[in-house]
Order: sequence, then structure tokens, then C-alpha cells
Amino acid sequence: MNRLGIILVLILMVCAAMAQTPATKTADTAPAAEAKITPASKPDASPAAPAAPATPATPAAKKVKTGKIVLKYANFPPASTFPCVQMEHWKTELENRLGSEVEVQTFPGGTLLGPKNMYDGVVSGLADIGCFAMSYQPGRFPLSESVDLPLGFSSSKVASSVLFDLFEKYKPKEFEDVKILTVFTCPPANIMSSKPLQKLADFKGMELRVSGTGADVLKRLGGVPVAMPQSETPDAIQKGVVKGIISSLEILKDFNFFAYCRHVTKEDLNVISFAVVMNKETWDELPNHVKAVIDDMSRAQMEWTADYVDNHVLDALEWCGTQDGEPLKIYEFTPAEKAEIKKLLQPMIDEYAKRIKEKGLPAEEILADVQALKTKYEEQFKKE
Repeated sequence: MNRLGIILVLILMVCAAMAQTPATKTADTAPAAEAKITPASKPDASPAAPAAPATPATPAAKKVKTGKIVLKYANFPPASTFPCVQMEHWKTELENRLGSEVEVQTFPGGTLLGPKNMYDGVVSGLADIGCFAMSYQPGRFPLSESVDLPLGFSSSKVASSVLFDLFEKYKPKEFEDVKILTVFTCPPANIMSSKPLQKLADFKGMELRVSGTGADVLKRLGGVPVAMPQSETPDAIQKGVVKGIISSLEILKDFNFFAYCRHVTKEDLNVISFAVVMNKETWDELPNHVKAVIDDMSRAQMEWTADYVDNHVLDALEWCGTQDGEPLKIYEFTPAEKAEIKKLLQPMIDEYAKRIKEKGLPAEEILADVQALKTKYEEQFKKE
């Protein structure tokens, strides 16, 4: 046989041998395809997570794969603001109580979910926990609206205690798709302006940045509510687009509104209610002892948050007194004007009662409870 024939025979023998070899299984050569995560690993916490497949990993799978419970907690305002400060306090408290068993990953500033899709994002599992303001979605959370009415709460501590007790009693159906971890309010809203607003008549035609229930309040007082992001308001004040802002007074320091608004008209108009909620599946999959710790923290977290932000308002006002330039001036309405304001705002309360009554809620009982609880806590905390 010539050399060419020998080469051809060798090639045929090699091909025959390869054909008899079993096909290699992908799973045998690539165990990483099982996507197991070691106990030291953490699930992806980037804001891009919502673009993942429509069905998120279940909390139980998260616990098994990571060797610990990892909870993603979303919030919408900047990290320095009190809703995010309370978030970090809750994280620290829970991790201290449960040790390495639980890790809470926090996402402030809308990096995971924004203010208007926070609740639905938690329901769908894009975050395990979310903090949001109910008034950003008017009509959807009717019970909390009773506390957001212009009732003259003197502090976050009073308003938050009233809100907490209402939720305990009525267990609102609008929250049935989530587990409520705690509720609280901001301090009462007051008027910060670039020019003095000393009389009720000064508000006529006055353009002020305001959000939520405060927009209706300002309109009934004769002013012009302007909706815009809080971050854009300083520039708008400097340009004269608005003359100030209605909000709780800690922003004088937190966002340096003192630089643009050297006048405060104190009237304690309304508060904004917040809730911290957990995905229902996440809650159901938690061990019972973890659930017990979280439940035990609920009222204490509300009280800590309210105390913190009320004291922060006092700190902000004191801080204003240390700054250069024109000092902060604080005005109050006369008793006659206060009575007139109450009269102007009463229709808001009447309209709320009619609206929730049409939804089948006991409007008179809810409002009576709000007033009774307000009186109780105003007197209780005044003595402390």
C-alpha cells in the first residue's frame, strides 16, 4: 500500500473512534450553570434589577442560596432626609437584634424605586421593603388621608401616634397586598418665604411650591400652589417663579432653604403620612422569630422617627440663628385669622368625609377617632 493509502486508512480509524465517544453533557462540564451562590455572595443589588425576568426569585430561594436573609429596602428621598435616616436606623436595629442572620441593603434617593411606584414595586417584588408617602397617590389610601387633613397637629410625634393607632384599629384594606412594618408622619407644614407673609391677606395670589394635601390647603387660603421637584425650588425662588415653599421646617437646614427664605409663617397646616411596607411573599417566608422581632420594632420605630424629626426641626431653627446675614423671622396669625383659616379649611374635611363614606368607610367614626386621639396625645406629650 502506498503512503497516501496509509494516511487515508489512519484518518478513517480516527473518525470511527470519535463517533463512538459519548456526547459530553453541558451540566457535567459547566456546574456554574446551576447558578448556586455561596454563603458569602450577595444577590445583585443594582438598580438595573427591575429589567430582570418578570418572575423574581422568591424570598425562600434567596435565603437558601445566600445562607442568610437579604432584604432590599427602597426609599425615594435623598439619604440625608429623615425618611432615609429612619430607614438606616431600622436596618441597624434589626441587624443588631438578629446578628448575621439578616442583612438589609438600603437604596435611598429613588435608586431602586421612585415615590409613585414604590408601593406597586414592593407588591411585585422589585424591592422587599419600601417607604412611601401616601398623599402622592390621592384617593388610593383613604384612611391615612384623615391624618393628612389640615387639623393643626403640633408635632410629628402627635400625628404619627394618631396614624399608628388608626392603622391598628382599622387595618386598612388598601394595604392588604403588603405587610405594614410601621407608619409615621413628617412634622407639620409651615410657610417659608422670601418676603414677609404676616397676614392672611398676604397669601392672596402668592405662588408657593407645595405638594400633596398642601396644594388644596394653599388654594383655599387664596394662594397659588406650584408643583415642582423640591430640588428645583431654590432656583425658582431666586428667579421669582415662586416666593417660597410650604413644608416642614427641617428643610431650612437639610436643603439650606434658609439661604432663600428668611421668613416663616407658622400655622401647622398639615402633615404628610408615610408607610413602610414589606412584600407579602417575603414576609410569609421569614422565620417566625424574625417576624416577632420585626413586629416588636413597629411602634418603637414610629416613636423614634417622630422624636428624631421633631428634634431635627428644633435643631434646624437653632442652626438658622448661627448663620450670617438677615436673621430668620417667624410670624403667627392673630386669633381672628386663625379662626378664619379654620373656617376656610373645614370644607376639605367635609369633602373627605363624603368621599370615603361613598367608598363604604365609617367617615364619622374615623374623624371622631382622629380628633380624640389628637387630643389625647397633645395633652400626653405636653406633660413630658
